[in-house]
Amino acid sequence: MIIRKKFRFEGAHIVRNCTSQRCRENIHGHSYEVEVFLKSDQLDNGFMVMDFVRLNNVAEFIHSFDHSYTLWDKETEDVKEAIYRINTRVAEIPVSPSAEGYALLFFFVIDLIIANISLVNGEGIVKLHAVRVHETLSGYAEASAEDMSLVRFTLADIRFNEGIKKEWKDKTWWIKVNNP
Repeated sequence: MIIRKKFRFEGAHIVRNCTSQRCRENIHGHSYEVEVFLKSDQLDNGFMVMDFVRLNNVAEFIHSFDHSYTLWDKETEDVKEAIYRINTRVAEIPVSPSAEGYALLFFFVIDLIIANISLVNGEGIVKLHAVRVHETLSGYAEASAEDMSLVRFTLADIRFNEGIKKEWKDKTWWIKVNNP
């Protein structure tokens, strides 16, 4: 069985090296919807794949991008310096912040979060099935485990500045993901 939980965030970026001049040369933003699909081989004691309240670290991760600038770590140093100087919320990531880049990054991190959730209510083997990132009303990118061969990065390549970290409800969740 597959379940879906939807999250939202408002974010800004530049998508370098794309074909659209507007996107590759200008800071712009989107109202993102992120759909997280989980699957399990059985239902828990409440007849659920997993109670959605167990996804608080997934929510914390996705909300780290809300009203933030997402900076590709391949940007020039002068652009990086300017972004960090004028923004209090910056997420620096190892992929271009396209819908595809977000989908791959989100799948990578959320898969680790799900793998580290302790099973407490008779859940089966719960796995992340897919992550779908809607950048516009008419377009989205979807990533699954088979797509992870398209990228090579680690959690150490994902950096949140202090402006984001200070707003986390649980200040230790990112440490726990990095050190299961």
